[in-house]
Amino acid sequence: MAALGGLCIALSSIFIKVAGTSGSTSAFWRCLFALPLLAVFAWREQASRRRVLLPLLAGVGLGLDFVLWGDAIPRIGAGIATVLLSIQVVIVPALAFAFFAERPSRRFVLATPVLLGGIVLAGGFAGTGTDPLSGAFAALGAGAAFAGYLLLIRRSGAPVWSVFMATGSAFFVAAVLGFGWGTLDLTPGWRALGWMAALAVIGQVTGWLLIGAALPRMSAATGAALMLLQPVGAVLMGIGLLGETPGVVQLIGCAAVLAAVCFASRRTKLTPTAD
Repeated sequence: MAALGGLCIALSSIFIKVAGTSGSTSAFWRCLFALPLLAVFAWREQASRRRVLLPLLAGVGLGLDFVLWGDAIPRIGAGIATVLLSIQVVIVPALAFAFFAERPSRRFVLATPVLLGGIVLAGGFAGTGTDPLSGAFAALGAGAAFAGYLLLIRRSGAPVWSVFMATGSAFFVAAVLGFGWGTLDLTPGWRALGWMAALAVIGQVTGWLLIGAALPRMSAATGAALMLLQPVGAVLMGIGLLGETPGVVQLIGCAAVLAAVCFASRRTKLTPTAD
């Protein structure tokens, strides 16, 4: 489920690229379109305990991730922005160990250098944007925020309810940052809105519901590693859907990430979340 959810989210970069909107605009509209659908699923979900604080805090991280990553792409280029976003693969296990005493598996520790090296190769080596320095900081901030989301959402329980609450929180964050920075476009045009609606259904609702249901069933390290399928999937979908032509080195990086994910997730002991 986590792998399929990651591939759904990989389409997000495709939708955002063709929509041509700012980070806060894409974050605002994707959350707004997703909330009614998530509300229906959350209402139908049977759960004895529905937490509020953890999903809301997770949503702050998700909103920051959406806005910062969307703004980093034009500044530093999609490849490097995706590479830096993937810093979550190291942050998540570190936070899980620091706060919840959850040790990463030996397989994950061994696979980490290959994961990071593969994602660097898959993303490419040179930024193509207009402001590489600020773009790098924005992408790193997005990666740290994404790590916080992954860590908190897997401990929130009631996966559909948690994703619904986190999306509402992310919508609020996107609105506040968008209005504060003056980058939120409330009238982006029908074409952009259509792509944002597709992004909401596939990348927001379907992708995050699959991931929200899967993360509590695996260790934090394994979940973080599987999220690296997102940039790899984005590269492959860019080839098939946008006619992009990555180099041989990028394809080698994709293969390295896939191999490392399979190695890290094999025979990993599942760590249940706290009630």
